[in-house]
Amino acid sequence: MIKNLFANIPGTLPEELMEDLVSTSQMRIERIVSKGHTTPTDQWYDQEEHEWVMVVKGQGRILFEEGMREVTLNEGDHINIPAHQRHQVFWTAPDTETIWLAVFYR
Repeated sequence: MIKNLFANIPGTLPEELMEDLVSTSQMRIERIVSKGHTTPTDQWYDQEEHEWVMVVKGQGRILFEEGMREVTLNEGDHINIPAHQRHQVFWTAPDTETIWLAVFYR
């Protein structure tokens, strides 16, 4: 069955939309749709898996706890985040959807 990464995005996003596209015991591919959403400042992602993430549409910024380093990702940009590298989504474009494609793997 063919699906489209840009389909079925609600007109309003009171919360960030996260959807598994493929999931196995070793890997998970997730579509994330943000529109001005961020991680609460007192929370950090500290994941068991590595995460390769790409911005397909829009723009986002990730803040890494170590060194408080901020990385801006524009359309087509991608980054690999090793397991347990604490990070948070610091900013996403408020006026358009930011579509992320994230691959979690062990």
